[in-house]
Amino acid sequence: MRQLTFLLLLISSIAFAQKPNYKGRNISKITLTGKVVETNTQQPLEYATIVLTHLKTKKVTGGVTDTKGSFSFQVPKGMYAIKVEFIGFKSKNLPNKQLTANTNLGTITLSEDAETLEEVEVVAEKSTVEIRLDKKIYNVGKDMTVKGGNASDVLDNVPSVNVDAEGAVSLRGNENVRILIDGKPSALVGLTGTDALRNLPADAIEKVEVITSPSARYDAEGTAGILNIILRKGKITGFNGSVNLTLGNPDQFGIAPSLNYRTKKINLFSNLGYSYRKGPGNSFSKFSYLGGDNVIDSIQTEDRTFDRTNKNFNASIGLEYFLTKNSSITGSFFYRNSKGDDIATNIINQLMFNNPQDITRIENEEEKGIDKQYSLNYTNNFDGKGQKLTIDLQYGESDETELSPITSNGVLTEDNSQVTKSTDKLFQIDYVLPIGEKSQFEIGHKTTLQDLSSDFKVNILDPTNNFDPSNAINFKQNIYAFYTQYGSKIDKFSYLLGLRTEITDIDLDLLTTNKTSDKNFTEWFPTVNLGYELNDNENLTLGYSRRLRRPRHWFLNPFETRSSTTNFFRGNPDLTPTFTSSFDLGYNTRVKKLNLGASIYYQISTDLIRPVSLTEVRNGNNVFVRQPLNLNDEQRYGIEFTTNYNVSKKVRLSASFNYFKFKTDAFDYTYTFTDINGNSVTKTLPLPEVNESSWFARFNSRITLPAKIQWQTRIMYRGPQASAQTDRDGIFVTNLAFSKDLFKDKASLVLNVSDLFNSRKRESVTYFGGRENPRTISDGTFQWRERQISLSFVYRFNQKKKRERPRREFDGGGEEFGG
Repeated sequence: MRQLTFLLLLISSIAFAQKPNYKGRNISKITLTGKVVETNTQQPLEYATIVLTHLKTKKVTGGVTDTKGSFSFQVPKGMYAIKVEFIGFKSKNLPNKQLTANTNLGTITLSEDAETLEEVEVVAEKSTVEIRLDKKIYNVGKDMTVKGGNASDVLDNVPSVNVDAEGAVSLRGNENVRILIDGKPSALVGLTGTDALRNLPADAIEKVEVITSPSARYDAEGTAGILNIILRKGKITGFNGSVNLTLGNPDQFGIAPSLNYRTKKINLFSNLGYSYRKGPGNSFSKFSYLGGDNVIDSIQTEDRTFDRTNKNFNASIGLEYFLTKNSSITGSFFYRNSKGDDIATNIINQLMFNNPQDITRIENEEEKGIDKQYSLNYTNNFDGKGQKLTIDLQYGESDETELSPITSNGVLTEDNSQVTKSTDKLFQIDYVLPIGEKSQFEIGHKTTLQDLSSDFKVNILDPTNNFDPSNAINFKQNIYAFYTQYGSKIDKFSYLLGLRTEITDIDLDLLTTNKTSDKNFTEWFPTVNLGYELNDNENLTLGYSRRLRRPRHWFLNPFETRSSTTNFFRGNPDLTPTFTSSFDLGYNTRVKKLNLGASIYYQISTDLIRPVSLTEVRNGNNVFVRQPLNLNDEQRYGIEFTTNYNVSKKVRLSASFNYFKFKTDAFDYTYTFTDINGNSVTKTLPLPEVNESSWFARFNSRITLPAKIQWQTRIMYRGPQASAQTDRDGIFVTNLAFSKDLFKDKASLVLNVSDLFNSRKRESVTYFGGRENPRTISDGTFQWRERQISLSFVYRFNQKKKRERPRREFDGGGEEFGG
């Protein structure tokens, strides 16, 4: 019955919007505002519905509450019967309400309905996108193509976001994106973010916030913007939860229970997970060496296969205690224990015309890692009218050990190890003060302290080889941030103005070479976010922000990877931060069943950090080193479209398209190395101006088949792209999923095929020495993970599936200022 009421309310609201005149006369409107909260905890109720029935015309209109439980919408003057509803709660009636002027109904409290409580769903199917003044929110909901997957799979399905073959995350084609968990840095991301994201189960994620124009509340780190992953937390009284079992091929097994117990005074929540997974992958590289006349005089190929086995256990548990109806304290603990056994077999074929030879090089890497994080949060909502104080404390430890012996043609040639330890501390305080009904002031401080050590030891057993790439570092990074911002809404116009300053202190000690690199700087980061509602279904946004990219420790650490004897990655301790100014103009409209969004964006970056490929000579042979450098300035601009179209209850379609163009200034890089005779050799690498473009597109369909089987298809294409040294081909990926609900909707069975055509491969050509006169050309193909087929079974107890009301069926009128 409530679903029917909500549908009628939607239709009537559209009818009101389309009929400015009633019986030929203009109907003046008033603004109705208020707030809906839960009776005991005073927590705001998002998506609560306010239904107004005109007592004379019997017309139905209304709206829904926002994330703060507030509502604001316009209705014609008149006498109304008002009903406030929320799934699982008792409705509240306000009969015979005369509305002749702007009216504030105050705070309306709703109590839980024990008879309908079990019908509430934790994993709700919300609208695909929620538009805020400074971000877009994508709800994971019933996205079947990520069932049994991980956080990387979830991010790769979010519009504007791409995850490449190696797991690197990019936003609008820019890989410098900041990833947060529940709004803060987290041990869930770990020391090496891409690997850690593969260990976070997709079922633990509720939604992803895409913040391309962050307000001053957010860290300035991340020139592309911020991806904030929001984890699921129980909101229902009583004991409830779910269990997810997954089996797959290549070998995959996972179990992920999510348990929650809540009373009037406490909320105990947990997410557990164990996974066993094999991840076969492969790569092929062909190096063509050119003589003085640009004729190939020798060729070397490297054919690698990766046989990865990963075992991962993660657990998070938290307890929220409600001190008063408006304040609470929450403590949580996260633990992850991961173990990886990776065998990389590299068959090297050196087709040198005077001395051809074959080498089989095997690296057997055993990796163990433990991550711990302790968090404490205090929240006080004061009078429940928007004034809010939050205090966060966080302490994390990460400990990772890698042992990687290497054999060549069956003989042990290297015995390598790396031990990395890190401690991270965070203190954050935020205060929000409402000013009137539509303005808000905010101020806050954040301190983050990181202390990391890495000891990389290389033991080369060949007595004729005098090259020792062993390396040890101590890395400390302390950041002290202060911010303030003010937001308000004037009629249909919203604005949020902020200013943030960050004091950065970086100390890098290169213990092996007794060198130090200290960087201390203070920078200011202004932010501007503007919004204008053209009408009930259309709005414009404009954002500006200044941001930076600090080099992470693995980019500063000059250790070299050892999987190949000729192809390495090495950090650069001389890197300096990149600063970026970003502008973003967005438009969003809804026409009946169609939702369309469009954005135009522009970025200009200074001291851009990009990896380049260098050539050195060791033991009489050429080796290729990939190293990050600061490459002067870059301009980047693009346009993005997103759309959702609900054809019918059984067919839902969505798509996104992003085109971007970038221009990087020319740059000549001079570097020095020592040759086999101990002589110092200096080379200059000319990097020409780059003026290129690329694009990517996604299409998603969800169709209900007979017997209520859900069929979902995701198609993604990432266009080709060129840089100063490398041309990269396009990538085409297709994912399929089928889902069937069982046992009166208490369980679901999901069949998922990731990368149906096994086509997720990076194919590229790199020109060493420059495009104009290359000395070596490398053709490469890389596939991190092959096609995966999985079957997941989800069982829910003390829950039933029921759709939650869409976020923006009615224009609630008030934008949320900040995050």
